[in-house]
Amino acid sequence: MKKLISVILTATLILSTLSVLSFAAVTKETADLGFAVASDLHYNVPEEELTATNDHEIFWYASRRAAMDNESGLIIDEFLKQCAEDDSVQYVLIPGDLADNGRTVFQEHYDVAEKFAAFEAETGKDIFVIPGNHDVGAAETDFRIENFKEVYAEFGYNDALYVDSANGSYTANLGDKYRLIALDSCDPTVSTEDGMTLQKIMWVINEADKAKVEGRYPILMMHHNLLDHLPVQRILSRNFIVRFHYTTATLFADHGIQIVFSGHEHCSDVTSYTTPLGNKIYDFANTALSMYPLQYKVFYLNEEEITYETRTVDEIDTSALTAAVKGYTEDQISLMNEGLNAYAKGFLKAGIQYRLELSLSMEKMGIAEDSIFYPLVSTAVGELIKLLRMPLYGENSVQELGKEYNIDIPDSSYETGWDLATDLVSWHYAGEEAFDLFSTEVTILLRTVALILKDDLSTVNDEIFLGAANALIEKMGGSGDMAKEFTKIASDAFGGVTYGQYFLVALVSPLLYEFAFDSDGVNDNNGTIEGYGIDGKNADNIFANLTNIVNKLKLYIENFFIIFFKIFGINK
Repeated sequence: MKKLISVILTATLILSTLSVLSFAAVTKETADLGFAVASDLHYNVPEEELTATNDHEIFWYASRRAAMDNESGLIIDEFLKQCAEDDSVQYVLIPGDLADNGRTVFQEHYDVAEKFAAFEAETGKDIFVIPGNHDVGAAETDFRIENFKEVYAEFGYNDALYVDSANGSYTANLGDKYRLIALDSCDPTVSTEDGMTLQKIMWVINEADKAKVEGRYPILMMHHNLLDHLPVQRILSRNFIVRFHYTTATLFADHGIQIVFSGHEHCSDVTSYTTPLGNKIYDFANTALSMYPLQYKVFYLNEEEITYETRTVDEIDTSALTAAVKGYTEDQISLMNEGLNAYAKGFLKAGIQYRLELSLSMEKMGIAEDSIFYPLVSTAVGELIKLLRMPLYGENSVQELGKEYNIDIPDSSYETGWDLATDLVSWHYAGEEAFDLFSTEVTILLRTVALILKDDLSTVNDEIFLGAANALIEKMGGSGDMAKEFTKIASDAFGGVTYGQYFLVALVSPLLYEFAFDSDGVNDNNGTIEGYGIDGKNADNIFANLTNIVNKLKLYIENFFIIFFKIFGINK
């Protein structure tokens, strides 16, 4: 095995040496083009007064979407203010979901368009938009694509080189060297799903070819993701990525498109793909502006390189907020003024917990009270929520319970299972996931899951299947928890995690690794990639792609055997 790993490492080093590309980051002064990209604004008309949704001490008005709805308008204002004050930002690009309830609450679109119009009038900088799945609908009473083009006419459509009459797609020039291909990727009738068709793909290809003939580099903007921003996203989050995405990405890249801006997934993640011909395409997925981490990106381009940096909205006019919306506490406003981004993270975590607990309700799962499965599922779900809310450390804690099952929960600064789980989700949104498979965070998560499976299952067995027997034993002076006691005895004899569980974790470790640690070699938030004008880079791209494949193979082998060897007590 050591010889095999040595061969793989040697091959990796050779390929890495061959594929090294050196960049001297383009600056504001040397850029041919500079622009900002902010997606999924999800503007809401603010409430008159805050509505309580959950029992959190501070973030009790966090919605199940975990977006800062009432603050969204002021977050957009601050974003536009930052773009206005930066002379290097020549344009602003918005890849969809401008309004949150845009299909039915038309006022949201009118308010956003008013903000955009004021920005353009003040700065002379153009904004380019594309519809998202929250923006338009197909019913007669919905805000339709025709309405979208009319309300946002000044933000791409009026000055477009070409507008597709069948949907919201168009093309426009950016500066002297680039052309924006704004693609309406939405399904015209089904919300969330992508509406990619052969006709739309061919339109993009034709517009890219036309741009090259006219001496311009094509840039694509669309709402749905072109590439995976989660492991096997096509399966886990299929409505957020275009169908046949590798085929589509190959066609786009081979026709000269190098960078794509998307949204929809609400995460900061950059993914690249290299075609068999060596053409490389990058999909820049963007966060939701009104949701943690309240970020947008600024790009600087010249022919040699493309540099991007992430910027944060960390303050809003809280006086205007409290004047418009009643019910904010002094603590909430104080925390916002200390740092809006940190406040947004707490809000996100509270919202995610609220959404997940809501989805675990019997009503949401569609299980009626008279169903034969109701007692079993209700007991299992109730125990799961109790364990996730239980303190991780101290008296009556998860760590204490884990010891009863011979499962060691490492020390950390996290307070509850929900605190850890929602923190890992927040890292997905913010990008640059830094938790490798053997980090404290992932270790706690996996061992807590093992504990939940053991304790929750034994509780179900005791209360549902062994209820009568336990009641009899309890009358005779026993504990009345047969399944729990048997599980604890087995855990003490065979260990908290069985050989079979180690083996299964070893098999899926690369997938778990990809969830927790961003290993694709492309920086999510700040970085430099090759520019459109570099010739002869295809061979380098092919070598880099081979290196990436070798690295993933090496990672799989390493993770599998490190975990597998633990079965036999062999240290890594």
